[in-house]
Amino acid sequence: MNGGTGKRLQDIPISILDLAPITEGNTAETTFKNSLKLAQAAEALGYKRYWLAEHHNMESVASSATAVLIGYIAGGTKTIRVGSGGIMLPNHAPLVVAEQFGTLASLYPGRIDMGLGRAPGTDQLTAMALRRNRMETAQDFPDDILALQKYFSAENSTSKVRAIPGEGLDIPIWILGSSTDSAQLAAMMGLPYAFASHFAPTHFLSAIDIYRKHFRPSRYLAKPYVMACVNVIAADTNAEAERLATSFYQLATGIITGRRRKLQKPVASMEGLWTEYEEASVKQMMHYAFVGDAERIGATLASFQLRTQLDELMVTSHIYAPEARIHSYEVLKSVHEG
Repeated sequence: MNGGTGKRLQDIPISILDLAPITEGNTAETTFKNSLKLAQAAEALGYKRYWLAEHHNMESVASSATAVLIGYIAGGTKTIRVGSGGIMLPNHAPLVVAEQFGTLASLYPGRIDMGLGRAPGTDQLTAMALRRNRMETAQDFPDDILALQKYFSAENSTSKVRAIPGEGLDIPIWILGSSTDSAQLAAMMGLPYAFASHFAPTHFLSAIDIYRKHFRPSRYLAKPYVMACVNVIAADTNAEAERLATSFYQLATGIITGRRRKLQKPVASMEGLWTEYEEASVKQMMHYAFVGDAERIGATLASFQLRTQLDELMVTSHIYAPEARIHSYEVLKSVHEG
């Protein structure tokens, strides 16, 4: 995709996606405290954004009330941008989302991002429980984004339905995706595009290529802006990083098998914890996982950036111990700064 010149890893901002993992033996209360500590460390290290995902009915994920958690993280930090990666728009009325993010942007001016996804972020039964009698589907996603843009516009002040707070505020909207459909939509609407390559690698390269080729400049964005999320588990040695990564592998195996649990402690070996088929499935799903010490992480991420020419890199790290998770981001930042 790139002939050897262009933006290097050191030339682009890096950011964090937090899935607010609930670890074995702990509760959501502990998770939230650890997330705030990580956000504060990320701010001190110079990370650009700290985004939180929306998931429901998952024992290992505590970020179901995403807007509430964004407020908690933004309130405990000073400069880092905080946002959603993302709000699953079919689960919510656009007016409610506009009011929530209008409130957040009023409390923390110039620091709130809104990443939007078209998937439910859960199973179909839970999605039905979230939506009650609303017949919202992924097909309504483009219209819902337009509705949000309208609510945020100053021109909406003459409408009979207004988002207050929200109206007239500059809240960046991102399209999140894991397919080429989302790439087409982001390009058509002239919005920044964030790809979920941390769990959906299959269409990543074709999606960002489609987005760039078909991008239409808009009042929001003059040229394409691509961010992708990858898994990074960094430590002082390759052996320690590989040990820490076993928590991540156990979590991914649970997703594949349907035996979901809280994030488990690392183990000496995955032998006996996954079958050959499950191991292959995990490694395919987590194709963009970078595990190792600073030297290995630096080399592999540099190659990844050379190939993809991202405008921004977002990282998620499923690590059991909060101190080890923070240290992983310290190692990554040392690599990023060259």
